[in-house]
Amino acid sequence: MALVGRIAASDARLSGLQAGLLAAASLDIAHDSRSFSRLLGVEHALVIRELTGLEDLGLIEITHRQARTLRSHFRLAS
Repeated sequence: MALVGRIAASDARLSGLQAGLLAAASLDIAHDSRSFSRLLGVEHALVIRELTGLEDLGLIEITHRQARTLRSHFRLAS
């Protein structure tokens, strides 16, 4: 949680959930939207929306998206 706080404080554009996604990717906790959603008890649709925002900011790369479930695999942008 300390890392999430530092990430959120470093960029005012980020929501807490977005900071959590960045922390999860950097700590190898979760690399897909469904796993992140289940680990934190957050609705999958919210996670997808926040991932889209991170992708728009150039902070996350979506590596694969399942058409039926919208499960999105992601990594930190290089």
